[in-house]
Amino acid sequence: MRIVVAEDLYLLRDGMVRLIEAYGHEVVATAATGPETLDALRTWRPDVAVIDVRMPPTQSDEGLRAALAARGEIPGLPVLILSQHVEQLYARELLADGSGGVGYLLKESVFDADQFIDALERVAAGGTAMDPAVIAKLLSGGAPSPGVARLTEREHSVLGLMAEGLSNQAIGRRLFLSEGAIGKYTTSLFGKLGITDDEDTNRRVRAVLAYLNEP
Repeated sequence: MRIVVAEDLYLLRDGMVRLIEAYGHEVVATAATGPETLDALRTWRPDVAVIDVRMPPTQSDEGLRAALAARGEIPGLPVLILSQHVEQLYARELLADGSGGVGYLLKESVFDADQFIDALERVAAGGTAMDPAVIAKLLSGGAPSPGVARLTEREHSVLGLMAEGLSNQAIGRRLFLSEGAIGKYTTSLFGKLGITDDEDTNRRVRAVLAYLNEP
């Protein structure tokens, strides 16, 4: 994969570059500010980008806004946000186009290299990789949409783990249920959300985005 890494802290940025390249991927550009990030995304149009939220010049939300601007120009550009902070408003906006290829992880929750690379590859393939703490923040406040409100407690749990990017097998292990049982729950929740596309990967992304885009 061709990857852009946007992180203002040199040691962390260099460490990510070395890690990504150790797994056989290519870092085509790095950026340390919001404007540099947007320029790199426009120039390279990478397979996926890893972007911090708070970057110079103001250390507020330049990275996330650069990601939004780039996806506006390059629809579906895969972006994995890696930050210490949850910027709720812009995170919702990032998910709003419903095209997938989006992840949002908190730095403190990344415990090993395989976890990080797995999330990166999943987002590059058009999937999602959401930190549970980010999910909780996005779902705090507001009433659920009608489709999500119809889900049972178990279906809601399955969908929440799906948002983290887990497979049916992994969800089954987490909930102590068989993979077959998880398959039945996913089929049921797809129906309640009105998602009838035959392509399973696309249905999962659409379900997750419906879940995370609750008002």
